[in-house]
Amino acid sequence: MVRTRRRLLLTTVALLVVVLVAGVVLLRDGPEVGSWRSAEAQATYAENYELLIAELPVAPERLDVETPHGVVRALHWPGAGEPVLLIPGRSSGSAQWVENLPGWIGARPIYALDPLGDAGFSTQRVPLDSVGQQADAYVEVLDALGVDRVHVVGHSFGGAQAANLAVWHPDRVASVALMEPVLVIASPPVSLFFWATVASLPLPQSLRDRALAEIGGTTVEAVRSDSPMSRMIDAASRGYSAALPMPGPLTDEQWRTLDMPVRLDLGGRQSLSGGGAAERIRGLLPDATVTVWPDGTHSLPMDRAADFDGLLPDFWAAAEGTGDATP
Repeated sequence: MVRTRRRLLLTTVALLVVVLVAGVVLLRDGPEVGSWRSAEAQATYAENYELLIAELPVAPERLDVETPHGVVRALHWPGAGEPVLLIPGRSSGSAQWVENLPGWIGARPIYALDPLGDAGFSTQRVPLDSVGQQADAYVEVLDALGVDRVHVVGHSFGGAQAANLAVWHPDRVASVALMEPVLVIASPPVSLFFWATVASLPLPQSLRDRALAEIGGTTVEAVRSDSPMSRMIDAASRGYSAALPMPGPLTDEQWRTLDMPVRLDLGGRQSLSGGGAAERIRGLLPDATVTVWPDGTHSLPMDRAADFDGLLPDFWAAAEGTGDATP
């Protein structure tokens, strides 16, 4: 069972890397608003999304939040204290967090979003032309929900969006936890781009499987295993035209403006946050909690789900002065 889960996890890691690299290349010249270009892919995405949500111990309230930029789907669980806002990586949507949510549900209010301009159940109407405008769109969601401040958690591209939300609207962010954020600290390793490009091209499946195996650090046989998570991400990457602003490295001055508690978690075995990411943040934000997980990958929320069950609730409590954060 453990070995099977590991194979599926590595397959998901590989897919996330391909989605990331495709995003870096394609988002530079994409559509004005995000949309599904394949009804079949949309149906496959929805089917596997529902399979994942059905695994949760408590069913969420499903909210369609009307904002000036479009309708945002949010999954909501009630609780006490300042709410948590979860921002997923590319081509994932709110179902990305199914392995983490059982440890967090009930601890405090939780809102897991399908970001505008990316795959999921949100409907974008107005383009997002900059990371600042994207941050504004998140504030529009908070305003519509009647939420003042949130503890923001973001993974991958969602980590970049979380960092920019903290920079542009620090008054709305109680704390920010960045899991393998991409592009905002440094560029991903160049070595990953070759195999990710191979995997994203219309080449024979055997070559694409080999590329996914190289990226995920696994075997071709493992790549050919599948799960609802990998099927969902694959359908989104094939069938959704994203319309998102491209994040870039934040300046030293921008990082230093973050006066809320900051947590950065990086994969030690395979990271896409860029070389020297931990050292840069430790130097710029001496009070930040920076952890490099030795066996972690870019799929860190899934890699270390059991650890984050307690670490993040402790971090949120400490940010409010009601507990002690554990590094």
